[in-house]
Parts: sequence; C-alpha cells; structure tokens
Amino acid sequence: MKVVIIGGVAGGATAAARIRRLDETAHIVMLERSGYISYANCGLPYFVGGEIVGEDALTLQTPASFFRRYRVDARVCHEAVAIDRAHKCVTVRDLEKGTTYSEPYDKLLLSPGATAVVPPAMRTADARVFTLRTVEDTLAIHAFLKAAAPRRAVVVGGGFIGLETAENLVRRGVHVTLIQLEAQVMPPLDADMAAFLHAELVRQGVDLRLSESCTAVEAGKTLTVRTDRGEYAADLLVVAAGVTPDTRLAKDAGLALGVKGSIAVDEHMRTSDPDIYAVGDAVEVRQFVTDERALVSLAGPANKQGRIAADNICGADSVYSGAQGTMVLRVFSLTAAATGINERAARAAGLEYDKVILSPASHATYYPGAQIMTMKVLFEKTTCRLLGAQIVGGEGTDKRIDVLATAMRAGMTAVQLKELDLAYAPPYSSAKDPVNMAGFMAENVVTGKVKQFGYAEEEALPRDGSVTLLDVRTPAEYARGHAPGFVNMPVDDLRGRLGEVPRGKAVYVMCQSGLRSYLACRILAQNGADCYNFTGGYRYYAAVKNGTPPARGTHPCGMDRE
Repeated sequence: MKVVIIGGVAGGATAAARIRRLDETAHIVMLERSGYISYANCGLPYFVGGEIVGEDALTLQTPASFFRRYRVDARVCHEAVAIDRAHKCVTVRDLEKGTTYSEPYDKLLLSPGATAVVPPAMRTADARVFTLRTVEDTLAIHAFLKAAAPRRAVVVGGGFIGLETAENLVRRGVHVTLIQLEAQVMPPLDADMAAFLHAELVRQGVDLRLSESCTAVEAGKTLTVRTDRGEYAADLLVVAAGVTPDTRLAKDAGLALGVKGSIAVDEHMRTSDPDIYAVGDAVEVRQFVTDERALVSLAGPANKQGRIAADNICGADSVYSGAQGTMVLRVFSLTAAATGINERAARAAGLEYDKVILSPASHATYYPGAQIMTMKVLFEKTTCRLLGAQIVGGEGTDKRIDVLATAMRAGMTAVQLKELDLAYAPPYSSAKDPVNMAGFMAENVVTGKVKQFGYAEEEALPRDGSVTLLDVRTPAEYARGHAPGFVNMPVDDLRGRLGEVPRGKAVYVMCQSGLRSYLACRILAQNGADCYNFTGGYRYYAAVKNGTPPARGTHPCGMDRE
C-alpha cells in the first residue's frame, strides 16, 4: 500500500508515524510545501519573544530524522498542485527545482492546514508587514527585530496569534498597538470573561483598540495603519486576523465541502472519495456539545484526527467523536482557558442554559501565593448537562479547565462536579477544589436554594426604592468602589439589622466574590425575603464594567488580598 500525505505539522506527521507503526510495509510519501515537515507552530510567537531560543527548538523532526525513525519519504519544498482522483495520482511541484512530476497513491491523506487571512486593506508588499503562520514567518520577524530594532508595532487581530505576538513583542521592548475588529479579544470567551484580558493588556502597556476596522496601510518612512476611528504609526505590522481552511486542492478535485468551505469528512476522517482522507485545520468536525458541524483549528484535535485517519487507512475502525474546542492561552501574567461552548453559542443553538460564576483561589488561601481565578460554568437548565466553561486566572487555571473538559466528555452534569475526588494539598488546591465549588453552586441554583442575578440584570435594576440593593462587604471595601444604588450592610451585622431591610420588596445582594452575598441570601431567605445573589461578585463586576484589574490574592471569605 502506498500512502501519499499532503502536509505535515500536526495532522500529517502524526498520521505518517501512526501508519508506520501499524504497517511496516507501507510506502509513505509526505509532501510539505514549506521547508519544515514537523514543527512546533504553537511555539512560534515565543521564539519571536526570545523565550524559545534557537531555531532547532522549533523543529520536531527533519526529513532525515523522520526517515531514520519511520522510513517516511518526507519531501520539503514540494507543493501538491492538483489531484487526479480518476487515476489516483497527485501532481507535485518541486519548488526548489521548478519542476513538476506525478506521484501515484493507493490512499491519500490531506493535511493542508489553514492560511492566514489578510484583509484587502492590509495587503501590501512592504517588507515591514508580516503574518505569523509558519517557521519561515517567525524567522523573518525575528530577523527584522534584530536588524531594524523597531520601537512601535501594530498587531491586527486579537485571537491566539495576535495576543501571543503582542505579548512577545512587548517582552522585546516594542510598544504595541493591538487593533481588534470585534468588541473583545479572544472570541472563544464571552465578553465578560474577555474583560479580564483587556485589563491585563492595558496594565502591561498595550494600546488596546477594540471595535476598529483597518481601512488602509500606507508605506513611508514609517508605516501608517488607518482604521475607521484613527491612524497609528508603526515600524512593524503583524496581521493576525484569523485563518481560513486551505481547501483549494480538495475543491478543484471535486471533493465535498462543508462549513466555511472546509473539507467535509465522516467520523472516520474519510472524504467523499473513499480513498482520500483529510485532517486538521482544513476539515469540518462535529462540535461535541451542539452536534453541529464546525471548524476547530487547534493542535490537539488535529493530532487525534491524524491518528484516527491512519487507523482507518490501515484497516482499523477508529472514530472521531467530535471536538470540544478546549483551549488555553497565556496573556502576560494571566491564563485564559475554555472548553465547550460559550453563552453566544448556547443562545445561537437555542439551548436554555444557566450558569455559575465564581472567584476561587488556586490553592488554600492560608498557604502563600494563592491566586484568584474567575470561573464561568454553563449548564443546560433541564438536564444540568455541562455545556461549557471559561476560566481566567493565574496558576491552576489549566488544571481546572482540563478537569471540566474531562467531566464534560464523560457526560457528567454540573451538579455531579461536587462529587469529583480531586487531589488536595495546601500548595496545590483547597479541600473544596474550585471545580467542586462550581458543582456546589450549580446544585444550589438547581434546587432553588439560591436565586441569582447577573451583570445584565444588574444594569436593569430599578433605583427608585421599589427593590432593596445591598452590598454586604466591609465598609472599607465598599468605600473603594461599589455598584450604583447598593447600600452597605456587612454580612456579619445582617442578623442584627434585619429590621432595616424593607419587607415585601425583592432584595438584590452583592459582595466581593459571591460568597458573603450567598450567606446573606440564606439569612434573608430564611427570614422571608425574596433574595437574589449577584453571580461573580464585585471583583467580576468591576472588571467587566470598568475594566478594573482585579486583585490576585484573596482571603477565605472572598475579600481581596493584595
């Protein structure tokens, strides 16, 4: 059996190695149009910033090492330009020699990945304008930084690459203006969770420009980037406006296409041609939560798909069950992570959902160095099925998102999170792990022990005295900032001051993290009040409303510890 693989990196290289492990006699040819067959593309921005040192650190395999280990004929700078399905061959262009030839196959695997989107207004041949998608891109930016020592950079796009590039340019001493078309960075997060990243970017000196559309790039002694709201001078421009599936070969070959022009595949990663498979950023997959077809451009799914395609090419029956889109990203001192769907996606899918928002510490608060994280967990109202989770914080963020992603994959409900038996020692966690706490909170909501109101509802609350608004933090906390109309009544004084809470009016309660306001609601509810707890607490409110960077430490009661 001869297998031709178009594209290396995550999906293609993984498939090639797996095929060899399953079939020692297979003839495997891998074609890669760049100069690198297998590289750490997720590490590219960190090479720009100098955290990853040495070009060799980015290269996971070379054609020679891949052949020695797996006997794969890996050809770099070889571009597949056409697929002849009738005769089962690929037309290949040798980019170094400028010649073309035909490569026959028994089975063909497409792993072409995605290409960087460059909006028409950003298209220019100026050598100071870059994208960041390949090793070659990274080396070019790195060389430019070394040779030209730019002082000002504009980064267009606030997704993974845009944020990572902005951070690493700042680390190189470059002043960065980040322009994002949408009203928030990092679209997998909801706007309220992205607000924490906005505050961190500004705190680190990034000139963050949201809801701006780039209209032109003008070259002169310096670059001028024009938007619909202003203009910005730059010595360097990095366009990170997203990616699009590279499906020209598949389309020209007449293969069935899916969402956004991606390659349609079945659960075995097989295309509409039974002898052609496809994996990675170019294919549509099943979204695990909604069961809809989607694009998920992440390395983890691509690696899994490559393995599954290889299994099926070799006669096994492996199935790809869908992607949750689990992701994690560092933004300076913060970590942002998500799995499943966010609120926008839940609404678009017509799901009736509820949520809990909490601000737990990364480990026991009495042990030095505990850091607060903000967690949002979404679940279906009728079934308590986990729909998604988002976390922004410091240490421990990645651990918790992985636990939640695993629980979701296992079919656990939000309430069942309370039953997870998770590791505890003071340097690592708390006896009630943040994931357990999310389960406790979901149970309180589902069973009616607590009624919640959120950020959107707070803005709509009447301030005419028809409802009671209480802030149950300490007077010192209240004095540092509070939501309009909320009256201070510390939770520890509440039982002795119940007579000051008007009867017959709904009571809306807020504290710093949501813990003390929950305690206040339990006191008030058992004394006949119709009480609602603000989910997320004032630290969440201030970050979303005012862009205030929250404190990183906390006392056990939820009070900030600077």
